[in-house]
Amino acid sequence: MFAALLKLDLAFVGMTLVLGLIFMVLFEIFRIHSYNGRFPPGPTPLPFVGNLPHLLNPKEFIRSLSQYGEMTTMYLGRKPVIMLNTIQVAKEALVQDTFAGRPHLPIVDWMSNGLGIVMVTFNNSWKQQRRFAQHMFRNFGLGKNTIESRVLEESQYLIAEMLKDEGRSMNPHYIIKNALSNIICSIVFGDRFDYDNKHFEYLLNLLNENILLLGSAAGQIFNLFPFIKHFPGPHQKIKKNSDELFGFVRHEVEEHRKTLDPGSPRDYIDAYLLEMEKQKSNKDSPFHEGNLVISATDLFLAGSDSTATSIRWGLLFLIQNPDVQERCHEEIVQVLGYDRLPSMEDRNRLPYTHATVHEIQRCGNITPVGLFHETVQPTKLRGYDIPRGTLVMANYTAIFSNKEHWKHPDTFNPENFLDENGHFSKPESFIPFSLGPRSCLGESLVRTELFLFITSLIQRIHFSSPPDAKPIDMDGILGIVRYPQTFNVICCSRDTKD
Repeated sequence: MFAALLKLDLAFVGMTLVLGLIFMVLFEIFRIHSYNGRFPPGPTPLPFVGNLPHLLNPKEFIRSLSQYGEMTTMYLGRKPVIMLNTIQVAKEALVQDTFAGRPHLPIVDWMSNGLGIVMVTFNNSWKQQRRFAQHMFRNFGLGKNTIESRVLEESQYLIAEMLKDEGRSMNPHYIIKNALSNIICSIVFGDRFDYDNKHFEYLLNLLNENILLLGSAAGQIFNLFPFIKHFPGPHQKIKKNSDELFGFVRHEVEEHRKTLDPGSPRDYIDAYLLEMEKQKSNKDSPFHEGNLVISATDLFLAGSDSTATSIRWGLLFLIQNPDVQERCHEEIVQVLGYDRLPSMEDRNRLPYTHATVHEIQRCGNITPVGLFHETVQPTKLRGYDIPRGTLVMANYTAIFSNKEHWKHPDTFNPENFLDENGHFSKPESFIPFSLGPRSCLGESLVRTELFLFITSLIQRIHFSSPPDAKPIDMDGILGIVRYPQTFNVICCSRDTKD
């Protein structure tokens, strides 16, 4: 009899679990359907995981979203995300403070404790940190000749380093990243690092690895199930890498503190230490060492990776379009010769080269959907009621390939940025730095770096593909940033007698 009761109890428990699971699935389906009409249309999500399975082929999925209209709703797990597919709706939304929030992402909070600039939500502390960083950039040369001279000096180091392997196949990834990192390092840390510095090479590899991991399945799974931080897995590598990067910055802060001259701040860290001292009587001040370390790391990460990635895409496009490379070189030599270094004032006299730099950004499209925005209060957008806390992203892939706004949307062609008279002309759909309060903090710096580096490189070096090079998948590698696949290049010095 006891055995019979036990079997009955087990059967009852099993039936209860099955019915409970069915009820949960039905409730989830009902919840998803309740969003119909309240949010823009989009691909059908699966219960609990949403559209995450579609992200196994992220590039194709992102391309497909514009078929649903100017706005699309997709689901990351159970969370709806509104994708802005046109320049018109992106401009309408992103310029507003209402859309300037950042979502709570467990993986980011685990790394940075909610501090810093890039992923901090829209509040007074963030405003003060961003305003201070902008002020610092201006003070240390952004928009002035001093930043141009730093970029031009580093471009000459890069050219010399590339030509060490003249005529031989070489991977340009590290030296390009080192060169661009040196610009932001000179602003944040007050120094540059030689290309043979192994410790700095190690730090740059940590940065690259973390950006890929954060955008991978490991990062997304952590955001859905943050309790896994107590268990082994690839997410532990993200935390380990972050801690090492923060340790590097903390060491720099300590060295700066020992040699600080209040009357002559050398860089961002010095300026921040002086601001901390100035506000030490304010117990609510956001200027403390924790924010200094994370903010400096944010600037180091953003300044080291994005522009370097764009230039690597640029080399690929120039190799694959030798006619564009030669036309740029001819224009540069005609205006500058071989010896005079370019300046930002030369942009109007180098319209084709200027257009090529912009076309590299458009086709490189290094952040296909940008970073997450979050609504900080209820709002309306194109007839839809958008609740507070709704995730919003801009579909730059759709915006940068809209056939209504680009002459050659699907091919690399600098004519996209030239008018009928051959003058440079920037379409309104070109918004690689985003818009509004969350636009790129270093936009002016990046514009300077891209133009001066690319112009200097084309002026002095001819780039070609190795004879044994394999075809490259131009969809690239998509994490938080869209990287080109690893490639090699042959660099040959231009003959100044030509």
